[in-house]
Amino acid sequence: VGQFDTRTEEPPGRNTERERDRELYNTVRKSVGEEKLEIILVSMDRDETEFRQHYICMPWLAVPFDVKLQQRLSKLYHVRHLPSLVTLNQEDAVGLIQEYGADAFPFTKKRKEELKAIDEAKRQGGKLDELLARGGRDYLVSGICKEACNHYPEHHILTWNFFGSSSSVERIFLVWISELVGKTIGLYFGGNWCPPCHKFVEQLKEAYHELISTTNQSFEVVFVSTDKGEEDFNRHISNMPWLAIPYKDKTRQDLCRIFDIKRIPALVLIAPNGSTIRANGRAMISLYGAMAYPFTESRIAEVEALLRKQGDGLPQQLSNPKHEHVLKLVMAKAYVCDFCQKHGRFWSFSCDVCDYDLHPTCVDRTAGA
Repeated sequence: VGQFDTRTEEPPGRNTERERDRELYNTVRKSVGEEKLEIILVSMDRDETEFRQHYICMPWLAVPFDVKLQQRLSKLYHVRHLPSLVTLNQEDAVGLIQEYGADAFPFTKKRKEELKAIDEAKRQGGKLDELLARGGRDYLVSGICKEACNHYPEHHILTWNFFGSSSSVERIFLVWISELVGKTIGLYFGGNWCPPCHKFVEQLKEAYHELISTTNQSFEVVFVSTDKGEEDFNRHISNMPWLAIPYKDKTRQDLCRIFDIKRIPALVLIAPNGSTIRANGRAMISLYGAMAYPFTESRIAEVEALLRKQGDGLPQQLSNPKHEHVLKLVMAKAYVCDFCQKHGRFWSFSCDVCDYDLHPTCVDRTAGA
């Protein structure tokens, strides 16, 4: 039995939370049996009229409206914020439900420890289907059929109403999770609403296309959306060459919790054996691109040694006839060469005075131009 404390006037967004609470309540009762769970509303409304307006849309029970009873129960169960859900074993169930949904039942300390142990096992490494599949879903989706078809010839194509109207029907395809076994996987956490994600996606696309063509397709990215709605998600994946967790699937929230994702964009790298290689894959892609593959400590050490060797073979500064200031050798994550107008990475001859960058391979070309 759980005691649910709330009131009619609450901050924006509570209606969505109430809908989620009702759905969760019905889901849990259906899965564990109606006789094993009951919620009792203890209204914190200011008067009985508000209480009746509030309670009419709720599927659970309620105690009669009584201000003195509100005060006694709030004091007894140490209720300090709304909404609050307290089980009669004294465990505050709100946090558990927010993190684990219906899986949190019966909301005990023992169940919490069991769920955390399951998360830890998935984080440390195991079967890919245990990490990415859920509730009978054993596939991933993508919005770019033609490109992905070349990677996964055994895919299944579905017709899908991407943007909510009959005039915008597109095709998506499904790929079995089993086809990813033995590959290095990048779990990309991002959202269409996040400007830094757009910049990182371009870096990730560049590395992805290079690795698909040079590693015998032994690398794959799986998008874990934090988009604010399914329409945003559909638009987002329509521009991505990789796979994604379906938007309505709770696995998205599970993966954010398992890998403790606090900020986006984020990229978690999973080894072919299912173990986590790196949680900071975003930095690896931003710094080294496809060169970092397979993203192990030894490979990063090799890349850094190679870059140092390249730098040792270049002059520390130079004068260039196309620029009036001295250009100094610097390490740059990414830049656009002002001579060839192409993107560059790693070493650049850069001006301290103005925003001018020259790729090392363009030095001789500018001298003869």
